[in-house]
Amino acid sequence: MSDLSGAIGIIGGTGLTTLSGLKIAGTRALETLWGEPSSELVEGHLDGQSVVFLSRHGNPHRIPPHEVNYRANIQALYDVGVRTVVGVNAVGGIHPEMGPARVVVPDQIIDYTWGRASTFFEGALERVTHIDFTWPYDQAARDVLMQAATAHDVPFSGFGVYGATQGPRLETAAEIRRMERDGCDLVGMTGMPEAALAAELGMRYVCLGLVVNWAAGKSDHVITMEEIEAAIDQGMSGVRRILEVSMAGLGALRVLPQSS
Repeated sequence: MSDLSGAIGIIGGTGLTTLSGLKIAGTRALETLWGEPSSELVEGHLDGQSVVFLSRHGNPHRIPPHEVNYRANIQALYDVGVRTVVGVNAVGGIHPEMGPARVVVPDQIIDYTWGRASTFFEGALERVTHIDFTWPYDQAARDVLMQAATAHDVPFSGFGVYGATQGPRLETAAEIRRMERDGCDLVGMTGMPEAALAAELGMRYVCLGLVVNWAAGKSDHVITMEEIEAAIDQGMSGVRRILEVSMAGLGALRVLPQSS
């Protein structure tokens, strides 16, 4: 297995099953301690930086949020040498600033998911391990993404609490009202346990969100796939641009000490 130490991991969600601009060097199918990841790892270079791309829902898009093998995905990236991960997430907007096609770099998360395999620390352990998860998204990596967005005139919101729900159904209007009272600005189905698992392995992890619809009850119409697809078409170019121009900055970040 070739060493990809220093490579940036990109986990693509809805609307980003492939990455344009990626100069592909090869693909790799892996089996981890936790099973197979959602897709083959695509190795290559983006703006000169070594990257590893993984499609969270498979390619083609076939794995629902609650059935993604998040442990295998994060472990596979770690095993090939990735230590910095950008998770690209399609989300619903709750905050008035975060309407369809808006790019968001959230700074906090609330986990409403249940029943997912959400930790590496279980089973026959030598000792119980608790990680600090005060700041779920790496600030240095957030800064790189926001600087890239600013420099290339991609409108974005540099804050936001991501509410991670179970799916695969969308939320009720009452659930969104509750989440808003809790302080959530965004709602999505794949933010957790992905962020926590990366933290358990001592990886830098950052979310690059694209709002694809107003959350339930935040507009005067029902949410349709046509609306979501239109927002993806409109906003994904900004996401791709941020990824392309942030690779060097992300690659320059020092490796974090491994979580113990």
